[in-house]
Amino acid sequence: MEDCDNRHWDELSPDALGLIFRNLSLQEILVVIPRVCKSWRKTVLGPYCWQEIDILDWSLLRDPDTINRMLQMLISRRSGSLCKLCVSCLPNDSCLSLIAEHGTALHTLRLPRSEITNSIVEQVAERFSAVTFLDLSFCKNIGASALEAIGKHCANLTGLRRVMCPFEALDKSSQDDEALAVASTMHKLKHLEIAYLLINTESVLRILENCPDLELLDVQGCWNVIPDETFKKFSRVKLVGPLEEISESNRWDDFDCSNYSSSSGYLAWDFVADELDDEFEMLEFFGEDYRSVDDMDHAYSDSSAGSP
Repeated sequence: MEDCDNRHWDELSPDALGLIFRNLSLQEILVVIPRVCKSWRKTVLGPYCWQEIDILDWSLLRDPDTINRMLQMLISRRSGSLCKLCVSCLPNDSCLSLIAEHGTALHTLRLPRSEITNSIVEQVAERFSAVTFLDLSFCKNIGASALEAIGKHCANLTGLRRVMCPFEALDKSSQDDEALAVASTMHKLKHLEIAYLLINTESVLRILENCPDLELLDVQGCWNVIPDETFKKFSRVKLVGPLEEISESNRWDDFDCSNYSSSSGYLAWDFVADELDDEFEMLEFFGEDYRSVDDMDHAYSDSSAGSP
């Protein structure tokens, strides 16, 4: 049997290295790993580390151009293998088009606070047929037609988060059409959050009647919903609201997100601000300059192959 001490880490297959690197933070994957050796850099440049991308918190604090550039860089790595994407504040429809082009294998898609429109959602919804959990919270430019398109094309959808800000609904008389779109097209839902939508009791009852697998329904802040005796026949469903307060952490306590991802949730974005802020320094490691490092004098000798 080969002595384990003599095995060369840089000779591990990209698949094996990718499995190891998934346990690291995204900062380490982007900034540290590429500097170790050529084989590790090539692994990061390939699709092996990019089954899950979570830049949800990071993108909240970045300008639209930076978000767009980061999204393009990360998605280009995955080669059709992306199963989870979490990003806030998409600046335009073209970003969703990019995701749809490369995200046909997505199971979990979270796009809160994004400036996407009904028209683009209707155009690309069929490419998200594998999605089982979707978050479109605080996306103020979409409505019932977008939700209907998603429901028709995402037959496996079991979780939807469509939480809104009450102040953004001041100019609307009703959002019952959104609730009815959910009721008429998303029959496999188990978890539904529609907090602060302007909906009435009848719309909620339609959802309860048409979604027989529903386990949790959050209507917090839906002041026109008045639970009455009719709701008793849906005792299987945990109903939150309309008056009950629920914290962001508790909102997910009864929901098993493991069903919506085939990976282990390894990507926690904890970038150091002075390292990877608006200068976008990580691009030097993935741009043309970095790819040409093979032609530079910074080469690794064969004698160092036994250790990173």
